[in-house]
Amino acid sequence: MTRNSRMWSLCAICLAAAAAVAQAQDAAAPPAKSTFSIYGFVMLDMGYDNNQVDPNWYDSLRPTKLPSYKDQFGGDGNTWMSVRQTRLGVKSSTPTGLGDLKTTFEFELYGTGVDAGKTTLRLRHAYIELGQFGAGQTWSPFMDPDVFPNSIEYWGPNGMVFFRNIQVRWMPIQGSTQLTFALERPGASADAGNYADRIELESVKARFPYPDLSAQFRYNGDWGHIQVAGIVRRLEWVDTNPNPTYKLSGSANGWGVDLSTNLKFGKGNVARLSYVYGEGIENYMNDAPVDLGIQTNPGDAAQPVKGKLLPVTGLVGFLDFAWNDKWSTSIGGSSLTIDNSDGQAPSAFKKGEYALVNLLCTPVKNFMVGGEVQWGKRENFSDGWSVTDLRFQFSAKANFSALIGGDR
Repeated sequence: MTRNSRMWSLCAICLAAAAAVAQAQDAAAPPAKSTFSIYGFVMLDMGYDNNQVDPNWYDSLRPTKLPSYKDQFGGDGNTWMSVRQTRLGVKSSTPTGLGDLKTTFEFELYGTGVDAGKTTLRLRHAYIELGQFGAGQTWSPFMDPDVFPNSIEYWGPNGMVFFRNIQVRWMPIQGSTQLTFALERPGASADAGNYADRIELESVKARFPYPDLSAQFRYNGDWGHIQVAGIVRRLEWVDTNPNPTYKLSGSANGWGVDLSTNLKFGKGNVARLSYVYGEGIENYMNDAPVDLGIQTNPGDAAQPVKGKLLPVTGLVGFLDFAWNDKWSTSIGGSSLTIDNSDGQAPSAFKKGEYALVNLLCTPVKNFMVGGEVQWGKRENFSDGWSVTDLRFQFSAKANFSALIGGDR
C-alpha cells in the first residue's frame, strides 16, 4: 500500500470515528424543550367624566362616541368604574425542523360590537407562527403597536392605526430588519348620510371580492425604530334590487400609508410618533367613522349619487418619560380628520382630538397605580357643532406570569 493510500485510509477511519462520536453525543443530548407561558393582569379603572359619552363606551375616551348634539347621552358629569381591561393569555413555543412553532391565544373582558358596554370575554389574539409564515388573528402589518403610549386609558390615541385582523402573512426578512406581507380579512362600513332614509338604498349591499393586501418594512436599532407600512383594498357595493330605479352599484380601491417611529433617549424615555393618510381605511384606524360616504352627482338622472371613499389623516405624538425606577409620566396627543363627502349629514363626524397626561407609580414589581387626566374633542361636518370632554381616571393593575418548560 502506498503512502497516499495509507493516508486516505487513515482519514476515512478518523472521519468515521468523528461521525460515530457526534452521533453518540446527539443521542445522549437532552431533547429540545417546548415552553408554555401563562400571562395577563387584573386591572381596576375608575374615574369621573366631566361631560357625557355614549354609555356603551363609558370607560374609554373616543371622540367618535362624544355627543353629536346637545345632551344626546343625558346630563354631564358621570362617575364610572370598570374591570374590563383585565386580560389573560397563553403562549407556546415548540422547536421543529422548520423552526420554532409559536402560538398565542389571548383575550380580555372589554366587550365591543354586539357586546358593546358589557364586561365579557373578547378575543384579542389567536395566532400561529412557524418560521417565515404566520396565520390567525393578530396585529395587522399596517399597524405599529409600539406607537401606543404608556397610558391607562383603554382605547388610546384616535389617530393611530390599531387593528387586530385575521390574516395569513409571510415574513421573508426577520431580525433587526423586518419585512412582512399579509393577506387580511376585508371589511368596511358605509354612511348613507342625507340619503339614509331613501328606500332605493336599502337594497345596496357591500361586497369584498379580494382580501386586503398589507406590507410593512421596519428597521430596529439601539436608538429605537422606524417603520413604513401600506395597504391596498378593493371595496364594492352592489344594488340587489331586481328592478332598480337608479344606478347605485359601484366600486373603488382603498389605500393607505402609515409612517411611524420610536425614538429613545436616556433611560426609559421614548418619543412615539406616527402619521397616517389614506382613503377608505377607516376600519383600520383606532377611532374613526365609516369608510364610504355618499357624494352627489349632479346632471346624471340615472345615477344621482355615487359612493366615495373618505380620505382620512391621523397624527400621533407622545412622550413617555421615566422620572426614576418607580415613577413615570406619559404626555401627548393625537388627531384624526375626515374629508367628508357632500352627501353626508351635517352632524357627521369630521374631526376628533385626543390628549392626556399621567403620573404612574410602580412601588413593587408587577404592581402599578396611577392617575391620568384625559381630554377629547369632537367636531361635526357642517352644522357648527363641537364638544370637548375632560376626564379623570385612577387605575390599579397587577401583572402575573408563569413559564413552564417540558419535552416535546
